[in-house]
Amino acid sequence: MDKISRLNSLLEAIKSSPQRINKVFIQKDTKKKKIAEIIKQARAKHVPFLFAPKQTLDRIDRSHQGAVALIAPKEFSSLESMLSSTKVPFLVLLDGIEDPQNLGAIVRTSEGAGVDGIILPERRSVGLTNTVSLVSAGALEYIKVARVKNLVRTMDVLKDQGVWLVGAEGGEKGLWHEFDYTLPVGLVFGSEGKGLRPLVRKKCDKILSIPLLGSITSLNVSAAASIFIYEVIRQRKKTENE
Repeated sequence: MDKISRLNSLLEAIKSSPQRINKVFIQKDTKKKKIAEIIKQARAKHVPFLFAPKQTLDRIDRSHQGAVALIAPKEFSSLESMLSSTKVPFLVLLDGIEDPQNLGAIVRTSEGAGVDGIILPERRSVGLTNTVSLVSAGALEYIKVARVKNLVRTMDVLKDQGVWLVGAEGGEKGLWHEFDYTLPVGLVFGSEGKGLRPLVRKKCDKILSIPLLGSITSLNVSAAASIFIYEVIRQRKKTENE
């Protein structure tokens, strides 16, 4: 992944292109005035940052000056641009996906299905890394991806805009196809290990499941996403043809 480790360049990148920055690593216990300004600007521009020991930054870039920014292969889009581009939004919300292979696969499926946009939280989520781009097989270049500060609040915004939120969770009685996906909809998928967080789950209008008839107890999140995403396409295509 591309990175910026010179403080002046990093500060300018935060000011001018905050949507390109995945994350900023800041050395613990540093007292440089420039670092304080970087932290201030990162907060103002909603750029994720975390404090880490010097050894961590050394592994990323040995020539760093107390901070390193990791740069995404493309800029993040705004939520507003996703909603304004269509009358019947079809969105995918990802709550804590940390494996770039899974995110890349979901990006590829979403773009192929014509999803209007993918929404990621600032924290507890993998960013738009080079691995994500590679696994997406080029799809990342064509789909909008938004990064939001608070996924739960964003869900409230979407509901106010008339978007129905359908969460995917194993073990539910309702099945993945038991919803009218011709409505404006956002599919919500949880993390690989823990699934949907309680607050995210509570905000969903419906929680549906994919039945498992074999010995395994769960599906990979990218596989589950594919099943849900193409059920939306199936219903919408069927309606178009009627």
